[in-house]
Amino acid sequence: MRYSLGRKFSVFYASLIYLFLYVPIAILILYSFNQSKLNAVWTGFTFDWYVKLMQNSDVLEAMKTSLIVALISTLAATMIGTLAAVGMYRYHFRGKTALDAMLYLPIVIPEIVMGISMLALFAQLKVPLGYFTLIAAHITFSVPFVVVVVRARLAGFDKSIEEAAMDLGATPWQTFVKVTMPVIAPGILASAMLAFTLSLDDVIISFFVAGPASATLPLKIFSMVKFGVTPEINALSTLMLVVTLAIVIFAERIRMRKE
Repeated sequence: MRYSLGRKFSVFYASLIYLFLYVPIAILILYSFNQSKLNAVWTGFTFDWYVKLMQNSDVLEAMKTSLIVALISTLAATMIGTLAAVGMYRYHFRGKTALDAMLYLPIVIPEIVMGISMLALFAQLKVPLGYFTLIAAHITFSVPFVVVVVRARLAGFDKSIEEAAMDLGATPWQTFVKVTMPVIAPGILASAMLAFTLSLDDVIISFFVAGPASATLPLKIFSMVKFGVTPEINALSTLMLVVTLAIVIFAERIRMRKE
């Protein structure tokens, strides 16, 4: 009896959590088809907002900027973070503990502090705000996340496999590419996806380091809040959700085929 009651409570509690997570998303998708410009009253079904979205050059330009910044910063952060993680895993040197602790600072400090510090740095160096400062800032806060994820993957790695490869004549580069890389590849991919998501979603740091001509999509939406967010943003969010869901399903099918 107690087991049955506990199971029912667990199902009820889990249902509440899922409702809390997904009901807002369902409402957003629903109101992207609403005829009314207000997101509070349902007046009828329409695709007009999707058509208007394709004609809204400001939102599309902001989306383009977000994708460019996210792709470049993800590529750079993944390369830098992977090399740093492998180097810190393999080698022992003086000051490694302090350097390891410093890697976690961008993760734990508030974003507003990092945004202000990055702005102060660019101001001291007299670097004009724009694409360069935006990408540099995104790389800076993404690298620690990449290092943490890749190092977690390396934690269970057997070093004797690398030693055996080099004993058989492989160079350090060949050992890294043919032995180490396949093992840590899932961690690299996961860290790249995390870095891309963080860059695409960032508001606070981007607010301080973005120039007038390099406003990202989150900054554009944030600026629209004062005058009211139109269903065009709901339509854009729905399209992004569909694309993300398609990528997840595709990746899951690949994983199931491999298994």
